[in-house]
Amino acid sequence: MDSVRRTYTIMRGRHIDKRVPSKEFLSALDKAETAVRLPTGTGKDIGNPSWKRSLPHVLVASLTSLLFGYHLGVVNETLESISIDLGFSGNTIAEGLVVSTCLGGAFIGSLFSGLVADGVGRRRAFQLSALPMIVGASLSATTESLEGMLLGRFFVGIGMGIGPSVTALYVTEVSPAYVRGTYGSSTQIATCLGLLGSLFAGIPAKDNLGWWRICFWISTVPAVILAVFMELCAESPQWLFKRGKVAEAEAVFEKLLGGAYVKAAMAELMKSDRGDDADSAKLSELLFGRSFRVVFIGSTLFALQQLSGINAVFYFSSTVFKKAGVPSASANICVGVCNLLGSTVAVVLMDKLGRKVLLIGSFAGMAVSLGLQAIAYTSFSSPFGTLFLSVGGMLLFVLSFATGAGPVPSLLLSEICPGRLRATALAVCLAVHWVINFFVGLLFLRMLEQLGSVLLNAIFGFFCVVAVVFVQKNVIETKGKSLQEIEISLLSATQ
Repeated sequence: MDSVRRTYTIMRGRHIDKRVPSKEFLSALDKAETAVRLPTGTGKDIGNPSWKRSLPHVLVASLTSLLFGYHLGVVNETLESISIDLGFSGNTIAEGLVVSTCLGGAFIGSLFSGLVADGVGRRRAFQLSALPMIVGASLSATTESLEGMLLGRFFVGIGMGIGPSVTALYVTEVSPAYVRGTYGSSTQIATCLGLLGSLFAGIPAKDNLGWWRICFWISTVPAVILAVFMELCAESPQWLFKRGKVAEAEAVFEKLLGGAYVKAAMAELMKSDRGDDADSAKLSELLFGRSFRVVFIGSTLFALQQLSGINAVFYFSSTVFKKAGVPSASANICVGVCNLLGSTVAVVLMDKLGRKVLLIGSFAGMAVSLGLQAIAYTSFSSPFGTLFLSVGGMLLFVLSFATGAGPVPSLLLSEICPGRLRATALAVCLAVHWVINFFVGLLFLRMLEQLGSVLLNAIFGFFCVVAVVFVQKNVIETKGKSLQEIEISLLSATQ
């Protein structure tokens, strides 16, 4: 280990020249790897680092997911009163725009999220994502016109677009591998809590026409907390290392893992980064180079996630339940509870069953539940059967989604991407996510009117079946592996 200590002691305070790694450098790293099991893996020689050290940092980062969930659901209960108050009641395109303009902003934000995260660091990226959400929510809460609402939603969307990719990056980079899946799933729980909170907050909107403004003001509180408390959190050691700030990366590892794990963590960082140029993460390499398979897997997973129709439930469940004759307030709370319950199951099982098993089971369950909903609207179902199958099918759909298809894609993508490409690859894949999400939000009500529930559910169910096949053939298991081990296995699979 002394040779490793000398290797990164020499590099302190200056940028690292990784163009031609020396034999001595690589030999030192290889000796370090065999001398001690890495703390971010499942080593037995020195054990695993305490999860309690990194937990506070993950909790603060999860506020981004809380805000994400809140803004997804804030227009669910309030959309009707917003449309009446602002004068576009009955205009389904205008109602769709209130939802999808936010998603358009998220697409723009996601395009720049990689540049922001790599340019200013993960902590500053969190703070930059909070700022437009504060401005946008304030503008939405005070507007007197549809145009003002759309502008506010667009600003909120920009923050939402930056937040998820930075959260996935940060949680992956500060978490020990043995709890990385659990921490990644906990961000989905935060999304569920935000969504559930927005549904509860929107209940009075049915009786109080101006209550929707309060719902938007509420969202500014966690955004301010995120911006302030992120100042106290650790920066990503991977980002610091890429910037040549080796001493600072060591200090962060000691803060996150404990002093006994610093040397091995630094050895892994240098070995996974050796021979790479940290500034060469170009879009062309993602689209045409050896990392194309990673982007293909991530983009397809996000596309299939959205084509399953999940966000149509979160945006328009009130409308769907109303058509089924179910009080929307109580039904929507049940949706939120099922989402939270499924996410809790994912936290428990993510590092036990693995990512791939949860994805397959999740998409399969979603396909079955969509089939139940389709049957509910056919002549084969009695009035009671229609109510039971439509509402029960929707709740099962949400529960199934939350156990795998919700939390896994962003976590999996952040694990399988090489370190220097991670932020850019996440930005590209999430851009695909937001484009499809935008069109689902914009066109769902119109498709429901034109196609009917049976055909629409059949289409969504088809994409869920496609997702099961795709995951089985293309997704590798990352449970318990260090980021370096995952990268090596992917590279060998592409050769």
